[in-house]
Amino acid sequence: MFKSLIDAAQNSTFKSPFTSVNCQAAPPTSAPSSSAVVTPTLRDVAPRQLTPNHNIAAAAVAEGDSCEFGSNHYFLLCGLGGIISCGSTHTMVVPLDLVKCRLQVDPAKYKSVFTGFRISLAEEGVRGLAKGWAPTFIGYSMQGLCKFGLYEVFKKVYGDAIGEENAFLYRTGLYLAASASAEFFADIALAPMEAAKVKIQTTPGFAKTLREALPKMTAQEGVAAFYKGLVPLWMRQIPYTMMKFACFERTLELLYKYVVPKPRADCTKGEQLVVTFAAGYIAGVFCAIVSHPADTVVSKLNQAKGASALDVAKQLGWSGLWGGLVPRIVMIGTLTAAQWFIYDAVKVFLRMPRPPPPEMPESLKKKLGVTGEQ
Repeated sequence: MFKSLIDAAQNSTFKSPFTSVNCQAAPPTSAPSSSAVVTPTLRDVAPRQLTPNHNIAAAAVAEGDSCEFGSNHYFLLCGLGGIISCGSTHTMVVPLDLVKCRLQVDPAKYKSVFTGFRISLAEEGVRGLAKGWAPTFIGYSMQGLCKFGLYEVFKKVYGDAIGEENAFLYRTGLYLAASASAEFFADIALAPMEAAKVKIQTTPGFAKTLREALPKMTAQEGVAAFYKGLVPLWMRQIPYTMMKFACFERTLELLYKYVVPKPRADCTKGEQLVVTFAAGYIAGVFCAIVSHPADTVVSKLNQAKGASALDVAKQLGWSGLWGGLVPRIVMIGTLTAAQWFIYDAVKVFLRMPRPPPPEMPESLKKKLGVTGEQ
């Protein structure tokens, strides 16, 4: 009994608020006799266009997919993928992040990456390299939820708003707008934990754990202590994320078009994940360069009590803003590649729909007189 009810619910046309159906008119037929009334189904109705260049098609779940593309279920799973990819990867590179932050706030003591590791190990031991792991895991898990989940939401919302043809023609702008919007909210979720993490890592003797740091920060500066780095965090993360998503999307498109010898649909899941990792690493290098000055300000700001972002930038100077760039390129390049790899692997594992690379709509091909593949 229960199994039949579950099957009926799963096969229901109205199981998702994003499910749409063909609203096409049936071809005219002769009136049925009173003895036999036949109700046409959606499959019996011939496909038609209600208006020129506008097809209304049923948004059914493809065979083998666990959810429908663009549904609430799909967006939630994207958010879950973001939690797993961002939370795990940022936590794995905490030792490198710790040394990078110390290079930024005290370059006189920590002159290089190797010197930073050597001094940190000598002063605090191996366990000291894990300082700040808890706020890193919590903060970047929350950020990943908003970043990846909301990116997919905004990409669909903005794409629907400008129409299919413009969404293809201006897809780079679409990626930039969707990622910037998502990161705006993601940073609000990240800011408190990022402030605690930097405080733990760069202020000697302040706190060893998150539980110890939170009440101390609240007592010293109030709730404002957790959000005073929000604006420079936006300055760092929004350009980073815009580059991360737009560069990844376009690099992935170019790799499949010019490098990979066969269409993505013909590639195995493993081959697709390798291409994803490569595109992610390329995007990560650009991300690190674009966002590094703001990252330096964030690190120094959370160490300097009462200072503003502008004060810190003036104090550091142009050359000081680029301190720790090399370890950050290594860290962010690897991090971004790993995040995209894990995020895509989660999609594969959860059997989520993974749309092919962008293709010019048929209506636009007709307008432009395009006959070959683009």
